[in-house]
Amino acid sequence: MRRLFAMAGPPLPPAPPPEEVRRPRRGLHTKGSDKRAISHHYDVGNEFYEIVLGPSMVYSCAYWPAPPPEGTLEQAQHDKLDLVARKLALRPGQRLLDVGCGWGSMAIHAAREHGVNVVGITLSQEQAAYARKRIAEEGLTDRVEIRVQDYRDVADGPYDAISSIGMAEHVGSERYLEYTTVLHRLLKPGGRLLNHQIARRPQRDEESYRVDDFIDAYVFPDGELAPLGTTVTLLERAGFEVRDVESIREHYALTLRRWVANLEADWARAVALTGPGRARVWQLYMAASALAFERNRIGVNQVVAVRTPESGASGMPLRARVWGAPGPA
Repeated sequence: MRRLFAMAGPPLPPAPPPEEVRRPRRGLHTKGSDKRAISHHYDVGNEFYEIVLGPSMVYSCAYWPAPPPEGTLEQAQHDKLDLVARKLALRPGQRLLDVGCGWGSMAIHAAREHGVNVVGITLSQEQAAYARKRIAEEGLTDRVEIRVQDYRDVADGPYDAISSIGMAEHVGSERYLEYTTVLHRLLKPGGRLLNHQIARRPQRDEESYRVDDFIDAYVFPDGELAPLGTTVTLLERAGFEVRDVESIREHYALTLRRWVANLEADWARAVALTGPGRARVWQLYMAASALAFERNRIGVNQVVAVRTPESGASGMPLRARVWGAPGPA
């Protein structure tokens, strides 16, 4: 018996948990691999995200007028969407492309409160179905179209404006110039892009940058963060004129802490919907991310860039941060 055990070798390691994504680390950021990665993160279940995000269903940094409890998450998310709309100078009748439209909140806000015609694109079937239902309930089906489509396949430009809110983190460094070039092509001359993106701090040796193993395996497969300077440089290389950069780092820490509180307040239902492993992963990921923003390990920035025509008429206000009056609450 002792001899047979020795021949068998050491016991095999346990199988990876179902919450971990398993795929080869090659061919990253093809259309197929991006679709699989997005599905892993966003097709967890719309009911689970309703618990975490609350009624706004916005999965990106809110814009807080004051720390909670003075400001609510719903109002702060409304203010963020309206800030984006005002930075883009949206006007009735314009065409907006919302890249990575999520559950449709920006598209609905732009159409309902600014009279814009919107095309929203996502790679998540669950998000698209949820967004279309919301749009129908709002009576906005004549002004908002939601597509399950890769940004590289959009061919019906030009658009007056493009919003990309929390999507560019999924693009990848090897595809980022392609991303900025595609968006530049899809904008009409004089059109504005609002790129809302998490940034990491630059390293002395950029070649040594590695994606966090936990986040890559359990949360954002194939996601990458870039320094703000890299993002601005690649926007400029694509032909954009970068006109404004606003850091809202502290706002994301406040947002994440609200999401954690939402999850913990309805923990039993979250576990019933997704299982204890995935609920715990999201709790740890969001709590750790809040600390990272608070301690300036990562940041988040809104970059306004213009496809400035040859005449040089950018259409931007002469004084910075004059974005117009906020929309109705």
